[in-house]
Amino acid sequence: MKVVFFGSPRAAIPSLIKILQEGHNVGLVVTQPDRRSGRGKKLGPPPIKTLALEHRIPLIQPQNIRKDPAVLDELKSTQPDINVVVAYGQIIPPAVIYFPPGNSINLHFSLLPRYRGASPVQWAILNGEKTTGLTVFTLNEKMDEGDILTQQKVDILSGESANRLEDRLAEKGAELLAATLNRIKEIEPRPQDHSRATYAPRIRKEDGLLDWSRGADFIERQIRAFTPWPSSYTYLGGKRIKILSGQYESAQNLPFQPGEIAKAEKSGIHVMCGDGNIFRIELLQPENKAKMSAYSFSLGANIQSGTAFEMPDPSRIIHKSR
Repeated sequence: MKVVFFGSPRAAIPSLIKILQEGHNVGLVVTQPDRRSGRGKKLGPPPIKTLALEHRIPLIQPQNIRKDPAVLDELKSTQPDINVVVAYGQIIPPAVIYFPPGNSINLHFSLLPRYRGASPVQWAILNGEKTTGLTVFTLNEKMDEGDILTQQKVDILSGESANRLEDRLAEKGAELLAATLNRIKEIEPRPQDHSRATYAPRIRKEDGLLDWSRGADFIERQIRAFTPWPSSYTYLGGKRIKILSGQYESAQNLPFQPGEIAKAEKSGIHVMCGDGNIFRIELLQPENKAKMSAYSFSLGANIQSGTAFEMPDPSRIIHKSR
């Protein structure tokens, strides 16, 4: 089958590799433009571009696919049987969606109709889900609302961060996508139950701000959900500190307010949370410094019992659910 593949980040790589391994002809890759990132703001390609170049697959990088007529021209030149979309990152216009005879299919990292949107992995962890999954569905003009072709349930492992869960979903999703593509003509699409839809909007950098008045379990999930980006953070003495890992601990009747440090020891910095329990910080990164253990930081910063992290302005904190 001749395929045009739409994808950009690392999570799309296993799917493109698997499609090639299955013997499909990928005639064109459509990916995001090169972006500047990191402290040096160096221009770098999306991961899928690197893979496409390695396999000598033609590629295009439209700045805005909805306003670029050259994209449809490239599809007409390629004459694909189907478009395959995995984490492309732009809204694809109907003229492109419906051009191939098989139209377009999309791999989404949730069990639709739950967690429609840009950040399903992060929101599933943040909301305390025990399971998530994968859906291959037919693309239409609406956000993740097309008919379902195949699905697979996936457990969220204890303590699993968003990047690790996404890596597992990417590998399992590639298998599901390839299997779906191989028998696409045999599968009867089924409509989604829109009344059960939930949404996973794009994560913002400011969503990482920790609110110590929340429960310790929520703090733990927030840190896992926002690893590696945007990272969760707090402030001490006006300086920003990224909190990279830690553990929830139950506690009873400790004489501290949310955000106050109960103790600092080799196991980490113990912070009181709003539900009366403790979040033990294990690994952190002070502003403009390297990652370090919380204990090492506590020694250098002379952390004492009762020292308090700053409480955020309520207008700046993340909503409990979306």
